[in-house]
Amino acid sequence: MDESRTVSALVAEAAVHLTPAERRVAEAVIDDPKLVAFGTVAQLAARSSTSGPTVLRFAGRLGFVGFVDLQAFVREQIADQLRPATERIRERPATDVVARTLTTDLDNVRTTLEGVDEAAFAATVGVLADRQRSVYVLAGEDSRGVGVVLATQLDLLRDRVTLIEGSSVRVSRQIAEIAPGDVVVAVDHRRYERWLLEAARRAVSAGAVLVAVSDSALSPLAEAAARVFVAGVRGVGPFDSHAGAFALVHALVAGVAAKLRRRAVGRLDAVEAAWRDGGDLVDHSPPKDERR
Repeated sequence: MDESRTVSALVAEAAVHLTPAERRVAEAVIDDPKLVAFGTVAQLAARSSTSGPTVLRFAGRLGFVGFVDLQAFVREQIADQLRPATERIRERPATDVVARTLTTDLDNVRTTLEGVDEAAFAATVGVLADRQRSVYVLAGEDSRGVGVVLATQLDLLRDRVTLIEGSSVRVSRQIAEIAPGDVVVAVDHRRYERWLLEAARRAVSAGAVLVAVSDSALSPLAEAAARVFVAGVRGVGPFDSHAGAFALVHALVAGVAAKLRRRAVGRLDAVEAAWRDGGDLVDHSPPKDERR
């Protein structure tokens, strides 16, 4: 077993072959890796409402000899995460929301980026940087900020980037413009928005390459995706965190910028010149003659 892989990546690869019961085991494993690392077959079976044999078959689907091998793999993966997290959380009282947010979002970013498959990342950067393809970004209401940042920054690097949003009429019109080979990046997590899932399905039917950024390799958004990136979304308060998804977006944009190189620089220079000529932006400090 390749130690550089994550259990989420292994689940994503095996997803198409999993039975409904095995998918419930997979969801339990992804939701709570510590249950696998320090629990038993019976506990995992109870958590996923399945059986011991189903858990063992699931381990085999992922390429492990048995549950013990799966357990050892997960333990190795989370070993580096547990110690720093527990140390950080003890530095301040448990009631300190800032400290808990720091710990939680650091873990979200770490699990998101460490879970990225290198080949999938390189392939995604490649299609996003391909100026022969149009790029469309889909984002749910709660994930809209992530989608806006991705679409805005890509648009600064290349042309033909569209954020799909607005009324159902507008969304349908934008999807109708998608051509075979175009790229659609969809960002959403549970509870998944029905309109977005339908829009993603229609995009795939039109021949688009769907890249999913979601909270699980088994999400309905991931089912039709050519490539899936799983973002850590655990939040401190009542809402999910987007720190992991934002970190992934930053990495993708950085990869596209490096791939486009001179063309991206020329486009950015032209945009900066337009902003400067229009006086559209305000520097942090006013000119000396305006200071009092």
